[in-house]
Amino acid sequence: MDKRYEVYCLADRHFYETPDRLSALAQAGTVYATARRAVPAGWRSERAGDWLTLVPVDDEGTALPSPQQGWKIHVSATRANADEIAAAVWDYCVPRRVPFKFVPGPPLLLLRNSKYAGRDKSGKFVTVYPADEQQLHTVLRELGEILDGREGPYILTDLRWGEGPLYVRYGAFTRRVCDDGRGRMVSAIEDGEGRLVPDSREPAFKVPSWVTLPDFLKPHLDARDATNVKDLPYRLEKALHFSNGGGVYVGTDTRDGRKVVLKEGRPHAGLAADGADAVTRLEREKDALEKLSGLGIAPEVRDWFELGGHRFLVMDFLAGRTLNSFFADRHPLCVHEPSAEDISAYTRWALRIHALVEEAVAAVHERGVVFNDLHLFNIMVAPDEQSVSLLDFEAAAGVDQPGRQAVAHPGFVAPADRSGTGIDRYALACLRLALFLPVTTLLVIDREKAAHLAEVIAGEFPEVPREFLDQAVAEITGAVEPEVVEAEAAEPEAAWSGTGRSEAVGSEAIPGSRTASACRVRDFVVDPSDWPRSRDSMTAALLTSATPERDDRLFPGDVGQFAEGGGLGLAYGAAGVLYALAETGAQRYEDGEHWLLKHTDPVPKGTPLGLHDGIAGIAHVLDRLGHRTRALDLVGLVLEENWERLSSDLYGGLAGLGLALDGLARSTGERDLDEHALRAARILASRMVAAEAASEGAPGASGGASREGAAAAGSAQGSGSPAGSRRAGLLHGAAGPALLFLRLYDRHGAPGFLDLAAQALRADLARCVPQRDGGLAVDEGWRTMPYLGDGSVGIGMVLDDYLTYRDDEQFAAARTGILTAASSRFCAHPGLVQGRAGMILHLSRTQYAPGATEPSAETAARLDGQIDGLGWFAMPYERHLAFPGNQLLRLSMDLHTGTAGCLLALGAALDTERPPGARAHLPFLPPLRRPTDRPHREAGP
Repeated sequence: MDKRYEVYCLADRHFYETPDRLSALAQAGTVYATARRAVPAGWRSERAGDWLTLVPVDDEGTALPSPQQGWKIHVSATRANADEIAAAVWDYCVPRRVPFKFVPGPPLLLLRNSKYAGRDKSGKFVTVYPADEQQLHTVLRELGEILDGREGPYILTDLRWGEGPLYVRYGAFTRRVCDDGRGRMVSAIEDGEGRLVPDSREPAFKVPSWVTLPDFLKPHLDARDATNVKDLPYRLEKALHFSNGGGVYVGTDTRDGRKVVLKEGRPHAGLAADGADAVTRLEREKDALEKLSGLGIAPEVRDWFELGGHRFLVMDFLAGRTLNSFFADRHPLCVHEPSAEDISAYTRWALRIHALVEEAVAAVHERGVVFNDLHLFNIMVAPDEQSVSLLDFEAAAGVDQPGRQAVAHPGFVAPADRSGTGIDRYALACLRLALFLPVTTLLVIDREKAAHLAEVIAGEFPEVPREFLDQAVAEITGAVEPEVVEAEAAEPEAAWSGTGRSEAVGSEAIPGSRTASACRVRDFVVDPSDWPRSRDSMTAALLTSATPERDDRLFPGDVGQFAEGGGLGLAYGAAGVLYALAETGAQRYEDGEHWLLKHTDPVPKGTPLGLHDGIAGIAHVLDRLGHRTRALDLVGLVLEENWERLSSDLYGGLAGLGLALDGLARSTGERDLDEHALRAARILASRMVAAEAASEGAPGASGGASREGAAAAGSAQGSGSPAGSRRAGLLHGAAGPALLFLRLYDRHGAPGFLDLAAQALRADLARCVPQRDGGLAVDEGWRTMPYLGDGSVGIGMVLDDYLTYRDDEQFAAARTGILTAASSRFCAHPGLVQGRAGMILHLSRTQYAPGATEPSAETAARLDGQIDGLGWFAMPYERHLAFPGNQLLRLSMDLHTGTAGCLLALGAALDTERPPGARAHLPFLPPLRRPTDRPHREAGP
């Protein structure tokens, strides 16, 4: 699970939301007294995101000049001393006219220091902006003396000043952005030659190559470097995991050669819902493991020591595989047509494993311990699969200890009314469902979904005893209506405000539990296949969720919408939802169009340029909706930028921009736009030449590429370009440039465009590997991906287009494998880009096999199966049909991950009122021509 998502679950019951919008933060009890001080004369304050900023101003209220970058000071703090430290910084900086900012309340500080908060932000409570190195030294000395002895979490990105809570790093003072080489706009600083480069915030102190470390900081760097692991009796060999609380490492005890696991705890960091830091939780784990010693169901403790202020627990290494790792190669629904024998064998295996886990949990309870964090990743199956062990006891407690879960996986977190061994019983019930259908995170949105999941399991696995499932549903849904449910890394607001109500990841109610207008899953009757009723219901959900009064976003969606430009764009923002509504013939949302027009006049600073992530995609949608003048204005803004240096991909790079330019040239007749689209294609072709030469090890790798094309190729390595790309697929791989070449062939008829498309497609197919059922998926090294965005299905969409122009045996064979991959019975998410909706879109489009004149009955049957499977994820929102986004923790309305994408896919598959050639489709991927419509072009410009 991507831990970034959990912090976005705190502020809203239904949708991902920025944590700074926590409603309780406005209450006086959740804001530090320092933050409630009157703004001093000659100063200006501003609230932005997590920060309250104070800057000195002149007599006219204009901020005094300050550097755009330099050495800045961070001050860390604990929950206990934060307000005291904020007051000390205020009292020091205000008389000296030194600008500063701080986190204004306990909720946001707690989030920054929580277990799965970003390690680049951890511990940063105050930021001070010295004017130069001389003032830097003065502030460090003087403020360091004032705050000497105050505790705080170590700031991983910075260099510590002495033994106090002050830290320094070189970085940006003001908001400037640049392309990170992957088409993403990130925070930037100037290098030694005045060029904007990414402001790196890796969790390790680094000085930019063009910056000299001040002499007064060198002793502190030497002190930091003096702490190392070389004197330990352990050889660290591999990092298994990092969190804000510390790392988990595999190593060897050099004294006896025993393989061990070392678990690190950082003081004051990695806070859990109960406020316990990583060290406290590590102590809990040590105590629990010592109580379980000798049972053979948990690691044995081998050592306990401190290094550099961090605590380390050393345990035996347990051989085997965690339970979650069995799904890819064992679960029968991961293939297109599982046999009855495979389903039966898996059923027996899963029931046996569950029985072993129940026995292990019972043994834990007999020793007086409650596990409190049982889930698929914390269950180790022995190599012979005849026994199991339990891992990660940092949340463990005594059976007689009152209290709630402080850490838990969202798909297994218990309701607020469970305590003691009842918490583990609830998790065992969730495990009954997750072993067969691992989507129990849906229970975070509504626990009543358990009954629906049980029905699906009964249909897919007929040998699972009905009593086994019924008991699970009764355990999950039978409690009184809970007010609070926390999940891993969740922080209860009750601890902040004294309200007695929690706002936490996966909460059953945030705040106020279910609203009166919300319906339970069992009351929900709209079937996704019931078109156009499902269209109308999804449209109602989209429009009901809209917030035109907000400036940051119109429709709730993925957490990506909170990045620069994310609330506007095609992927996660308003443009994508408006596009889906228009494509499916839903009612026009004029207020939404006006919102998008308003919020692109002007375009916010830092908005990316690309098709799916930024301005080019917004322009395409506005042109589609009839706002042509604004569309041309937006494209003009893009062309004023250094767009030739974008990455090569479709998502945010040249392929997507070229398609937008070509599309607007077609609709407006603007020849200049046509020339720019061809320019993008020439750069992509040059990069492909350079990449091919480089892959052959030829001297002068740029080969026949133009100078600027070769330079662009060099900047795009690993950025989704055909040139040395480490990714494959429609959005980030070579299939995106291939799509541009095909659309330009449509327009100009030059056969060379088909040659380039074929070359690009072969580059992506080289990254694909066969699956156990004959399907073809993209190999990412640690997993294989069949999906539309980064997987083989997206490649298949473009392959289908190519095969309408030319026959190709390799492509035809790959098409068959991709068709199988698109028919898998299980998908982890419902969304368009990385879920089942993308499979539906592809299958609905590819029904006409090359050479056929009628839709394929086999493909139609597969399509029906995927539409049925999409219903597994159907959820109610205000009595309308909606779908969860990535990670399944909250609903989403956007195109890439949520309801709008499902609407688009279902429209493509089910809208029989329109001819197949006029149905909904992704931009620049219209419904396929029938083979009889194949154009015959022999030459062109």
